[in-house]
Amino acid sequence: LCATNRNLTDMIAAGRFREDLYYRINLITLKLPSLRERRADIPLLVGYFVQNLKTIYQRPALTVTPAAMRWLSELSWPGNVRELKNLVERAVLVTDGDCLDVNDFRSQFQPAPRSVYNTGLPAVGAMTIDEMEKSMIRKALEFHGSTLSKVARSLGLSRAALYRRLEKYGISA
Repeated sequence: LCATNRNLTDMIAAGRFREDLYYRINLITLKLPSLRERRADIPLLVGYFVQNLKTIYQRPALTVTPAAMRWLSELSWPGNVRELKNLVERAVLVTDGDCLDVNDFRSQFQPAPRSVYNTGLPAVGAMTIDEMEKSMIRKALEFHGSTLSKVARSLGLSRAALYRRLEKYGISA
């Protein structure tokens, strides 16, 4: 969001964005967690998509088995809602029956392609920045045998900043 605000302030300065509009929309900040952080929404979304597809493809008897709902809820969904929607629609299009089961979805599931470059980083959407930071702190603690000055130095943090993060993530050194 900070980068977005900087871009908008640059646009305001250049006369490409109205300043009054910026202050109107800057009142509210929305944080929408990724789909893997709100797994309870997956059955609701699948139901919504299936309901729409019943009308679009004139298949009023379409249903999804509870086992398929559980399977869908266990996936990581790096592509978030769009990836889920596409999978549901592909399964509906290629399945002749009206009851969609795990195998119908599994046969159409296309995991996000891996990069040809090995960056050593998790795939986009696989984890949040906080999760990455927590993981790096744990790895540094393990590597440096919990010597906090070395851990802080290796992470490019001051000792005070490291202490704040340890408290934030509930990590004991």
